[in-house]
Amino acid sequence: MEASALSMFSLAGKRALLTGGAGVLCHALGRGLARAGAEVILGDLRGDAAESAAAELRKEGLKAHGMTLDVLNPDSLAEAAVQLQARGGLDILLNGAGGNQPAATVSAEVSFFDLPLDALRRVVDLNLFGGAILPAQRLGPLMVRNPNGGVILNISSITTFRPMTRVVGYSAAKGAVNNFTQWLAVHVAREHGPKIRVNAIAPGFFLTEQNRYLLTDKDTGKFTARGEAILAHTPMGRLGDPDDLVGAAVWLCSDAARFVTGIVLPIDGGFSAYSGV
Repeated sequence: MEASALSMFSLAGKRALLTGGAGVLCHALGRGLARAGAEVILGDLRGDAAESAAAELRKEGLKAHGMTLDVLNPDSLAEAAVQLQARGGLDILLNGAGGNQPAATVSAEVSFFDLPLDALRRVVDLNLFGGAILPAQRLGPLMVRNPNGGVILNISSITTFRPMTRVVGYSAAKGAVNNFTQWLAVHVAREHGPKIRVNAIAPGFFLTEQNRYLLTDKDTGKFTARGEAILAHTPMGRLGDPDDLVGAAVWLCSDAARFVTGIVLPIDGGFSAYSGV
């Protein structure tokens, strides 16, 4: 590919904030965006972990900073907006904060009918409000003021294409993230112009600290029955590696995707395409 074509994928001169930036997937995404030329800010409720993750990237010669950020706290988001404006604004918001909780998960011990409301609310709040709506609402104005616009990239889940058993709160919240992604894409394009784009990626199954012992046995390291079922329904025959998300994220955040908005892109090794027969 000619250099002029490759330049469409460059993020040089862009500033990106990643929420949940100390997590396994967002750390890899931050590295990928930084390698594409962006200055990245890893925001996380665990400020020390965010700074530690950013320090790892700086050791690689990349532009990275850590930031303490609570995506469920409007005041924390407002302070982040002030800090980002002082740095020169914001070009990319990658909403990576999220996750499930055991208390909001159906199990052999707890049926759906007995799941506690407060646990379900916590998961929906984290993944929908903290994982998409509030950061877009509080940080989006930075992009409205940016003459070059900006990109909001949400993290959905393959559970919205093929609902998973047990994870009821998480699946419902991520389904709402898909709808919000499309709604916001239309809203900002019509109200603030086509230079602001909103998309989402939907990761399939990646081994993280959160799901490690759902997919693998703690003692043997072998796949659990659930892990084996996932592999059997993934045509590519493996779990995803965090770096597998990078290419799609860089594309969607770059000028190479300048006419792409309102999509939810599965990155799942074919899981969502396979009917099982």
